[in-house]
Amino acid sequence: MGFLVPGIRRVSFSANSKKAVDVPKGYLAVYVGEKLKRFVIPLSYLNKPTFQDLLSQAEDEFGYDHPMGGLTIPCKEHVFLSITSCLNGC
Repeated sequence: MGFLVPGIRRVSFSANSKKAVDVPKGYLAVYVGEKLKRFVIPLSYLNKPTFQDLLSQAEDEFGYDHPMGGLTIPCKEHVFLSITSCLNGC
């Protein structure tokens, strides 16, 4: 799931992916939770220590082989939403 921002461009996450997805410039799609729900987040999150902890968990669990072709975050959706809401200004 994402949100509309002016300047949307078509992006494919992997060479094997035949499905192109809409991701606004300056954002990244990630997949979270058991159902691999898609979220579109600002690239600025990648510099935040809390989000880097999530990236470390993703590396530990998946290495560089993410099942969705995009970045998969191994945590529950409600935890992810709580973390990202704090990154937006808790």
